[in-house]
Amino acid sequence: KTLDLTSIAALRSMLKGIGSLELKIAKVSSIKPLGLGARVCIDTCELMSAGEGMLVGCQSNFLFLVEAEVWDNPYVQPRPFRVNAGPVGLYIYVPGDRTKYLSELSSGSDVLVVDRSGRCRPVDVCRVKIEWRPLILVEAVCEGYTGKVILQNAETIRLITPDGSKSVAELQPGSEVLVYIKPGARHLGRLVDSMRIIER
Repeated sequence: KTLDLTSIAALRSMLKGIGSLELKIAKVSSIKPLGLGARVCIDTCELMSAGEGMLVGCQSNFLFLVEAEVWDNPYVQPRPFRVNAGPVGLYIYVPGDRTKYLSELSSGSDVLVVDRSGRCRPVDVCRVKIEWRPLILVEAVCEGYTGKVILQNAETIRLITPDGSKSVAELQPGSEVLVYIKPGARHLGRLVDSMRIIER
């Protein structure tokens, strides 16, 4: 029995089978501006710090670590409760070694906050905010795998790097970003060894 919030959060993570993930360094291979799309901001019931964010991607086996909006900038105030996660069709990694589509999230959903070291903690969603914004496609390679992520094309959107973070506006071929790679196919968000699925 305890009233210590840190201990309670650690117990919650343990019960949900959450500990840490092995993140890898990927190199950006191409960047391409896209048109308008419906992108999702995930507003949580928690506060995130520099180096924390969520894992999202176009492919369920290659996910990029997008940083929470924790930094001062000339455009908007920091929103450390928020991750601007990309368009509605992206995958997001959630507790229980599962993925969901961003379109499936709503108030009360469980999502996973991951830091640069791979440490994870579950948080609850306060709201999901969908707005139409210009997008950018980022492609990266790591250990023979190629992954893609689409994000809002704005200076405030940052991918986490091995030693900091970088705005999508500053990315160029050769930039290093942190990713989570878990080979295999997923069906309804769960890893399924017996299925063959190709996602491009």
